[in-house]
Amino acid sequence: MKSFAAKVEEGVKGKDGKPSVGPVYRNLLSEKGFPPLESEITTTWDIFSKSVEKFPENKMLGWRRIVEEKVGPYMWKTYKEVYEEVLQISSALRALGAEPGSRVGIYGVNCPEWIVAMEACAAHTLICVPLYDTLGSGAVDYIVEHAEIDFVFVQDTKIKRLLDPDCKCAKRLKAIVSFTNVSDELSHKASEIGVKTYSWLDFLHMGREKPEETNPPKPFNICTIMYTSGTSGDPKGVVLTHEAVATSVVGMDLYMDQFEDKMTHEDVYLSFLPLAHILDRANEEYFFSKGASVGYYHGNLNALRDDIQELKPTYLAGVPRVFERIHEGIQKALQELNPRRRFIFNALYKHKLSWMNRGYSHTKASPMADFIAFRKIRNKLGGRIRLLVSGGAPLSPDIEEFLRVTCCCFVVQGYGLTETLGGTALGFPDEMCMLGTVGIPAVYNEIRLEEVSEMGYDPLGENPAGEICIRGKSMFSGYYKNPELTAEVMTDGWFHTGDIGAILPNGVLKIIDRKKNLIKLSQGEYVALEHLENIYGQNSFVQEIWVYGDSFKSMLVAVIVPNPETVNRWAKDLGFTKPYEGLCSLSELQEHIISELKSTAEKNKLRKFEYIKAVTVEIKPFDVERDLVTATLKNRRNNLLKYYQVQIDEMYQKLASKKI
Repeated sequence: MKSFAAKVEEGVKGKDGKPSVGPVYRNLLSEKGFPPLESEITTTWDIFSKSVEKFPENKMLGWRRIVEEKVGPYMWKTYKEVYEEVLQISSALRALGAEPGSRVGIYGVNCPEWIVAMEACAAHTLICVPLYDTLGSGAVDYIVEHAEIDFVFVQDTKIKRLLDPDCKCAKRLKAIVSFTNVSDELSHKASEIGVKTYSWLDFLHMGREKPEETNPPKPFNICTIMYTSGTSGDPKGVVLTHEAVATSVVGMDLYMDQFEDKMTHEDVYLSFLPLAHILDRANEEYFFSKGASVGYYHGNLNALRDDIQELKPTYLAGVPRVFERIHEGIQKALQELNPRRRFIFNALYKHKLSWMNRGYSHTKASPMADFIAFRKIRNKLGGRIRLLVSGGAPLSPDIEEFLRVTCCCFVVQGYGLTETLGGTALGFPDEMCMLGTVGIPAVYNEIRLEEVSEMGYDPLGENPAGEICIRGKSMFSGYYKNPELTAEVMTDGWFHTGDIGAILPNGVLKIIDRKKNLIKLSQGEYVALEHLENIYGQNSFVQEIWVYGDSFKSMLVAVIVPNPETVNRWAKDLGFTKPYEGLCSLSELQEHIISELKSTAEKNKLRKFEYIKAVTVEIKPFDVERDLVTATLKNRRNNLLKYYQVQIDEMYQKLASKKI
């Protein structure tokens, strides 16, 4: 069997109360030790400034101007043009009193100004602190105070929220700089609390009038404090140094360079995941290192398809929900084909898949199938797509396989956290044995598993599994102002992720569970809620699901947002003529969903106490606005419980009455 990772240390059996730990695995490129770091790339300023030298006229940042509610074509700034703006913005910050180590907030959707502000911080060893565009003033208030932010770059529509009376943090700010303009009303409101406001053009003008020599950072300087929302409690400030970010980018370049289809300065990335989170930030830093282009979506995720057609990206990264929607769209189109054309599509799919399973690359498995059927799907993704990467949560193996066959490009899953710079593990393109896995360790990190006895996971057992622990050079320095939490997750240099993984015989990592979402039911059985949500989420009736268990109860219940298309097909077959909203109130649908979930449980060989016994059908998807999910669409369990407490109580009451 081909091995994709190098075992560099053997596992150790636990004793004296210490858990067992599994073998230590590295990337094959690091088997004999981590590769020497490039001396010219040691900070994020190096990444940017070196590309400016090499690719001054390359397109760097693209955006679409909206005039009279019409979205125009992409407009571009070159690396040289961005560099000039960075010098001016950073000089203006210094003119206002910013000193090396000052914290600078950035608050808004992805756009060129976001990156210019970020690079301006690097130019003078200032610390960039992203603020959540997708959360309310409560989190913004907390981060500004906790990080002691002095200056904030803000999207014009967010200034009002920042100056809201409930957002007490505004009083500590020295200046607010708008990505565009500041209204007279808001400027006056800010001046009343002693805060200066500037339009983007005014700030550029100030920098031109008062130029300052750059004061680039050293590798050990803090690059960013990136706050992670988590699923409960206050955000945690993850401290990332310039060296850690640069090392991660260099490692990704070494990893990607070993494949035939390499990333180059001609590649184009569509940015729509929040820049305040590590996945998009890491992707953009990598693209900047290549002198490649980044185009931003125009702000409406529901119209992302239009941005894709206009930009024609070569690389897309998203969370599983993005790719699930792509899959759903293709499936919907297939259902609308006549039976003969659908039969041909399915036959071509099986034909190409069979050759891919024999080891052929997606380009050579069946050019005929690509020409007849699958190029149309590739065209829906702009026609130039070369790589799709899914991260943030596990992607269903069925969907991953489907995309690998039909999108005519590389499709891989990755794994990482803010604490590990995002790219902890990544799959190999065209290796079908990696379906449903997140690949192998990054070049500058090591991975091992640690025993979780209460869940029955043993890294030295027949099927090695346990909590994923990470050690290496591209790691965080700790949680800002929280040494206790840092000590809680770090042991002997190993970061404990809280995720449960399995190491397959070929050295590949698979995410199978989540340690922190473990509860004990009243009969004493442990249940991993997130694991169950991933399994039940594979059912075609389920668009979103939150599974709930109570330690004083013996059964599980769930709140489900059903898939409208599947519900409508079910209704049509049974003769129901109500609209989707009316269908969701039918007891027949509720009972059918429970039976569907039972079938899924049986198919996946779940234990009886892991079956869902009652459901509440919710019409509206879980959203960030109601604080029910994080910005990366992970369930906020405590908030979901508060929101659906009445429905939870009703479900348990009904289950109790059935027993009687």
